[in-house]
Amino acid sequence: MLDQDREPSVATKPDGATIAYHRTPGKNPGVVFLGGFKSDMTGTKALALEAYCKKQGRAFLRFDYQGHGQSSGSFEEGSIGTWANDATFAISTLTKDPQVLVGSSMGGWIMLLVAKADPQKCAALVGIAAAPDFTEDLIAAEFTADDHTMLDNQGYVDVPSDYDDTEPYRITKTLIKDGRHHLLLRQPLEIEMPIRLLQGMQDKDVPYETAIQTADVITGTDITIQLIKDGDHRLSRDQDLNQLFATLDGVFDAMGN
Repeated sequence: MLDQDREPSVATKPDGATIAYHRTPGKNPGVVFLGGFKSDMTGTKALALEAYCKKQGRAFLRFDYQGHGQSSGSFEEGSIGTWANDATFAISTLTKDPQVLVGSSMGGWIMLLVAKADPQKCAALVGIAAAPDFTEDLIAAEFTADDHTMLDNQGYVDVPSDYDDTEPYRITKTLIKDGRHHLLLRQPLEIEMPIRLLQGMQDKDVPYETAIQTADVITGTDITIQLIKDGDHRLSRDQDLNQLFATLDGVFDAMGN
């Protein structure tokens, strides 16, 4: 049976929500993968990271936020605050010792929120096309007047997806309003730990300037941005994955692990 076909384990939050996950035992610091908006833990990067960690004998955790993949809840009822809380719960409950968080797209925003709230659980951060503040800067900022009217009147706007020809992203008023409570790029962000940001320059979803802005607001100095000239948003080609693995190798080598 392939790893992606295994039935996940399930953790129940205090409010009754269930979080589906796959955990690989191994040495610490381990790696926790934080997926993107409307993605799940069976994607290319999640499974490649699992294989990388298994090869190293390193602990690894991948999971689904509420409303994603095999966890409970509805995607349309979710928000940045809900998903950040899911990540905090999963990391606190399912791992021990500080972890290296690898956040893809929205997961990059989530990893920064986790590091800000609970830095003792984070050994380092690796962002893949990290998208902090995307609900405000990359979605709401692009809405037309009609979109904003529709958002107010019916509570959501359907936005076409570049990754699914049949199902648009449903952007809810709750998502936009909640996102404003978690914005990070408007003021200094006090995070002191190794941070590596991988960013494709051909990314049509998250402009590479976002990586520079993210590094600029973080007060810590151990930050490196790797711009991949021909890289897209997903950064899931073999050469992209190899660059991710090399980045993680460097982080662990610097830690003496």
